[in-house]
Amino acid sequence: MKLQSLKLYDFRNYAAAGVQLHPGVNLIVGENAQGKTNLLEAVFYLSTGRSFRTARNQELIRFGAEFADLGCELFSGGREQSIRAVLFSGRKPRQLYIGGVKQRSATALPGVLTTVLFCPDDLLVLKSGAAGRRKLVDTALCQLRPGYAQALGEYQKLYDSKSRILKDYNDRPSLLEPLPEFNYRMAQVGAVLIAYRAKFLRELSKQARLYHAEFSGGREELSLVYQTVSTVTDPFADKKTIFQQLLDHQQAHYRAELDSGQCLSGPHKDDFETLLGERSVKAYGSQGQTRTAAISLKLAERELFRADTGEEPVLLLDDVLSELDPGRQDFVLNKIVSGQVFITCCEPGRFTKLGRTIQVENGSIVD
Repeated sequence: MKLQSLKLYDFRNYAAAGVQLHPGVNLIVGENAQGKTNLLEAVFYLSTGRSFRTARNQELIRFGAEFADLGCELFSGGREQSIRAVLFSGRKPRQLYIGGVKQRSATALPGVLTTVLFCPDDLLVLKSGAAGRRKLVDTALCQLRPGYAQALGEYQKLYDSKSRILKDYNDRPSLLEPLPEFNYRMAQVGAVLIAYRAKFLRELSKQARLYHAEFSGGREELSLVYQTVSTVTDPFADKKTIFQQLLDHQQAHYRAELDSGQCLSGPHKDDFETLLGERSVKAYGSQGQTRTAAISLKLAERELFRADTGEEPVLLLDDVLSELDPGRQDFVLNKIVSGQVFITCCEPGRFTKLGRTIQVENGSIVD
């Protein structure tokens, strides 16, 4: 899987830009606030149908412009392909194209362009709240499993609707009438999410353990523990069992949800714990251990993508190496010698032999 070219029109701070890309390392350099991360954001958007920095497409459109147009040419699945996204200001829905054919939704994107993103926030994800760790899992699974992306989208809509019911039912008691139907469907879809997450984290743990052992010289053993709804005793059980256990949890929390006006039951609160031996990284890990574990997870994610799809995913490193000490920089660089890589905010002299350098100045690509 290789990106061959990228074109942007009124995307972020780029009025118009085009660049031919190297099949290996693409080093994106420039001063702060010039648009380096925006290039990675464009690639990520074309891969997933969303930004890793904002949930609002309006923010991706250059100030004063009516729409943004971004696209790429790539070699994927043994053939030449193209992806294009057109984002509009106001309420007009975006348009997505694969091979020039308009798509109904972003669910067609997984498998065309697969990316693994590593940004500074990921170095802190193991110490932060559960939302960041869920996002890490969801982002990976949405690319690997289109069925997961559909289930996650449906669950979020159900969750939003149930949350509105719980918030407003005191003023409008009739809103409670459809609540049992929402609960039933949320348990069905929730069982699907739990099954996918459990299997993914099991495989991610296996691979990350290998990377971390190499990283730490065999002194530390990394593992991941999936944490989901308390009534789900075995997340690897069949979906019917998980479904019934989710219903049991809903019933036990029914009164608490009405009293609090919040949705308290379901996998929207899922998390995973990272352990070094028997000690929690979140509670006891040093800064170096936390960063090492986070890097191991991202490298493991990339390996899982390669094993699953048969192609090397495009690796996006946004200002990460500058956050690492020289030893960790060397470890990461030694692990990305294969596949296509985009690196921002690096010292160009260190990488000149690895690929090509892309100079960015004030929303323009300087040849």
